[in-house]
Amino acid sequence: MSDIITKALESNAWPFKEAEAILKKINNQLPKKGYVLFETGYGPSGLPHIGTFGEVVRTTMVRKAFELISDIPTRLFCISDDMDGMRKIPDTIPNKEEYKKYLDLPLTKIPDPFNTCESFGHHMNARLRAFLDAFNFEYEFFSSTECYKSGVFNESLLKVLKHYDEIMDIMLPTLGEERRATYSPFLPICPKSGKVLQVSIIDKDVENGLIRYKDESGEIVTVKITNGNCKLQWKPDFGMRWAAFDVDFEMYGKDHLVNGPIYTRICKAIGGKAPHQMYYELFLDENGQKISKSKGNGITLDEWLRYAPPESLSLFMYQSPQKAKKLYFDVIPKNVDDYLNYLNSYHTEQDEKKRLANPVYHIHKGNPPKSETTITYSLLLNLVSASHLEDPKVIWKYIKRYDASIEEKENSFVDKMIKCAINYYHDFIRPNKKFRAPTEIERSALIKFKEYLSGLDSPSIDELQTLTFTVGKEFNLELKLWFQALYEVLLGSAQGPRFGSFIALYGIKETIELIDSKIKSNY
Repeated sequence: MSDIITKALESNAWPFKEAEAILKKINNQLPKKGYVLFETGYGPSGLPHIGTFGEVVRTTMVRKAFELISDIPTRLFCISDDMDGMRKIPDTIPNKEEYKKYLDLPLTKIPDPFNTCESFGHHMNARLRAFLDAFNFEYEFFSSTECYKSGVFNESLLKVLKHYDEIMDIMLPTLGEERRATYSPFLPICPKSGKVLQVSIIDKDVENGLIRYKDESGEIVTVKITNGNCKLQWKPDFGMRWAAFDVDFEMYGKDHLVNGPIYTRICKAIGGKAPHQMYYELFLDENGQKISKSKGNGITLDEWLRYAPPESLSLFMYQSPQKAKKLYFDVIPKNVDDYLNYLNSYHTEQDEKKRLANPVYHIHKGNPPKSETTITYSLLLNLVSASHLEDPKVIWKYIKRYDASIEEKENSFVDKMIKCAINYYHDFIRPNKKFRAPTEIERSALIKFKEYLSGLDSPSIDELQTLTFTVGKEFNLELKLWFQALYEVLLGSAQGPRFGSFIALYGIKETIELIDSKIKSNY
């Protein structure tokens, strides 16, 4: 075992732990198919969302970790369950009422409400692929409809029919009494209506691959289970797919955790080997409630990217995946600054094991970029807040004064951070600013602070920070309360950045003017 592999496994980074578990599961040998297969699934009844991103980015992290500790080739399949029947009309489509007549039809047989693709399912698949491509994910896309119709699943479907009773024994104890009465793993596609039918099976012909059922009109229908004439219920479909593709790794949300053993048993019942599985915790909103697409609580992918660069979202997904975390707007600034801290420490860290455990190693697939700046997101937020500036070009002038070595470049990380900080200020900080008047002793301290600042000539950030401490001590103010006063009086916030850094970025002259304006105000 090479030195870097040893250090990777000793790093305790969870992607390496999962990768090691996969390697052990395949006995460190090349699978017969010639590669290790990672899989993610997608339900295209709605638009790709933040959970879709989380599942693919985390799976990619494990895949890249596996590629470091093993020379076995890998592939990632992203599979769209687009043959599912539409059970309810999404709120996000135009002419919603018009689509009631398409209920229970496969998603790939329903007209595209946006008039861009062959069907609703094709439209959502195109959106998914554009979404994945925008983040430069390496993947191979599979349509469930095409897999069923083209015969990719035929052999596995015939095995499901052969082991029908065994699969029913697995499924029936998990169902309620009413559901058990009509349940079948197979969902025939009605030849007359085209709908995905949930009907009980009257008879089956294993040798010829046929099932017999009673349709909606009461007519007895015999149909082949292959070539897209039937699909499987979602739990049997999960297990069948594992067997059909010989999947080696799949992760899913904690809400699937109870079903993991069911998928595994179905996969094994038809002769497959269940993959190594990993669950991730679900996200919580600001009130600690589980995030739900139907409720619309929490934060969407587009909203996060309005307020922060995508690397910060990747960090959020990397951190403690099996721990429930609040996913709301107030977690964004910390995640951006944490990302910058990890990036800076990666390039200054001499210990390779620690670098392999650094989240940015996994976020950037083993090749983190050089950090562009020491400016933090929270510092930018306070600059925008203090100056009321919402023009990136003007903010760039402040930044260049703060650090002339930073290159002003469109779509650089700093440029994205500026634009995102402006959006965040506009939507969350400006509406909630609460200034207060200083107390008498705070007013005296601010006046003295202003005097000291006016006498400085090109001070360093550390000198500015030391001066801030000095003034607080001179007036016998508890330092925590002194800094809180600076934030509340000058910035209208209960907390803020390292104040020396803020002055260096905002400017001494501007800070003096800010102090002047606030000590003269009456709130």
